[in-house]
Amino acid sequence: MNHTKIATADMESLHRIFTVAEAPDSTLGKIEKDISENLAGFLNEHIVAREIPLSEIERDFNHAHLPEEPTFVSEHTKFLLDKLVAHSVHTAAPSFIGHMTSALPYFMLPLSKIMIALNQNLVKIETSKAFTPLERQVIGMMHHLVYAESDAFYQDFMHSESDSLGAFCSGGTVANISALWVARNNELKASGDFKGVNNSGLYRGLKHYGYDGLAILVSTRGHYSLAKAADILGLGRDDVVAVPVDGEHKVLVDEMKLKANQLKQQNIKVMAIVGVAGTTETGNVDPLNDLADLAAELDCHFHVDAAWGGATLFSEKHKSLLKGIERADSVTIDAHKQMYVPMGAGLVLFKSPRLASEIEHHAEYVLRKGSKDLGSHTLEGSRPGMAMLVYSALNVLGRKGYELLIDRSIEQAAYFANLIQNNADFELVSQPELCILTYRFVPKQIKQLLKQATPKQALLINEHLDDLTQFIQKSQREAGKSFVSRTRINCARYDNQVITVFRVVLANPLTTQQILQEMLEEQVCLANKSQIALPELIRILES
Repeated sequence: MNHTKIATADMESLHRIFTVAEAPDSTLGKIEKDISENLAGFLNEHIVAREIPLSEIERDFNHAHLPEEPTFVSEHTKFLLDKLVAHSVHTAAPSFIGHMTSALPYFMLPLSKIMIALNQNLVKIETSKAFTPLERQVIGMMHHLVYAESDAFYQDFMHSESDSLGAFCSGGTVANISALWVARNNELKASGDFKGVNNSGLYRGLKHYGYDGLAILVSTRGHYSLAKAADILGLGRDDVVAVPVDGEHKVLVDEMKLKANQLKQQNIKVMAIVGVAGTTETGNVDPLNDLADLAAELDCHFHVDAAWGGATLFSEKHKSLLKGIERADSVTIDAHKQMYVPMGAGLVLFKSPRLASEIEHHAEYVLRKGSKDLGSHTLEGSRPGMAMLVYSALNVLGRKGYELLIDRSIEQAAYFANLIQNNADFELVSQPELCILTYRFVPKQIKQLLKQATPKQALLINEHLDDLTQFIQKSQREAGKSFVSRTRINCARYDNQVITVFRVVLANPLTTQQILQEMLEEQVCLANKSQIALPELIRILES
């Protein structure tokens, strides 16, 4: 006999779902208790460490039909534990150092429940009330971190209904799009009988100003979101012009100036220069002051993508690495990276409070003229109150707390780089400037081969090392003990040949030096299991 209880769809049970919490001894109640008391233990117990093929996981999410009948919360929770949580990524693990995600402070969990329970919509005051001035204050705090204007400046503009110091958004991609949207609209603003690109479109804007096109200049290390922005704004991805970098992965400003002059000869206006403060692959910072000078010379918008590196400004010791960022017209910073806030918290900041006026939108039922509705200056409409979590982090941790975290991360990267350089079987590929670095496993015998190899031989050896790096990285990921990511970058040491490297991000405050040592030891063991043998490389050199 089947004793399984069947949930029913009636107004009484639906009303209960909206008003009555799950009992403490229910599946969901126990999960809440476990997470509150021992988050790390809960994650370690429920997330499966070993690699499960995605095709196997897809079988549990393979039905396109909507569930006709309700499911009991306890049964659904058990399904989530077994099929979703179990095969999620343990991004908070101290040995998970391959991407820009990390452990979160404990207080983020209960505060997130408050944020969700309130369910504020930051598009308008009618659905957010106190959250609107709170968000404006957070934007003011971050603006002050970057631009350090006077107290009088923030008194005048932080809560002004007609001005904007910036905007919250879901992340760096939307922040970068917003910044370049502002740049485009200011470049092709209303003039004479032209109503502005926001009303009349790009074609009429170019025709009115006499340009044959617009372009965005950025280094080859620029984030892919810039190409998305160009696509959305009607420029085309080819109009994001990639400029070469030096051996430290910083943009060559002279090359950028040369490219700008070439574009001018083609009657193409440089709409914006983008400086990168913390490249995704290597964590390096462009020479921002030099880029600001060039932007002034070209009379164009200067944007700094500091999604990763912006938090470095909290550190008195290291903020000089971002010298020149205060001259940017706009800046992107992701709070869900080195500010340790949950995913979905990015910011774009505008140096001038009037800069965003060219993207201002209004509607009769919302975003009315003269209101302080935040949605009038944002790309996104409905948004959650993530500013509350950033506000809490700023208050609970304080600038000095963030300074300690940033300083420690940079010190950890320097320690790991030194560990690699002192190991005869590893090669440091990019020196860490912030807390990201790249390296690879190169046995000392192969290092000797590379020193005496011809360019053609070096090319072949590096291709074999690419295979070895990929093998080690995949094997380490599948073993589930630790994780580093991999990428491909051009290496000045090998005539700019593109090579495959390990990439580590050392922002997790729980990652210890012991973990870093063990990670290298594990990679040596995995390399010894590889089919890519030293005799094969010797044969290549001798052939």
